Amino acid sequence: MSTKTTKPDEKGFFEKVKETIEELWDGTKDKVEDIKDAAEDKFNDLTKKSAPAKKSVAKKATAAKSAVKRAATANTTKAKTAVKNVKTKADTKVKAVAAKAKTAAASAKKTVSAKTSSAASKAKRKPAL
Repeated sequence: MSTKTTKPDEKGFFEKVKETIEELWDGTKDKVEDIKDAAEDKFNDLTKKSAPAKKSVAKKATAAKSAVKRAATANTTKAKTAVKNVKTKADTKVKAVAAKAKTAAASAKKTVSAKTSSAASKAKRKPAL
């Protein structure tokens, strides 16, 4: 006769705890994988939804940049034109003032030379005493 019993072996307390922990662990792993897959799907959905918004924002930014460039170019052109007009007016004014000064200097020289020559001729006429 054999010493083995036909009854199923009863598990001890620690073995039961160990099996319970393993079952919980396996269930937790499955749950984590499901959550991870769901998160990846949600991320991909959000990325797809945000792509058109990013493009429209990029287009608006590009349009704004080009508008600023155009405005800057227009303002630069206006400023250059204004500087040219002011410079032309200043050059004309300087030439006019220089011509007036030359004319005044020439007339002053004539007046001085006329006074000098008349004074010299008067001095020659006086008889010596």
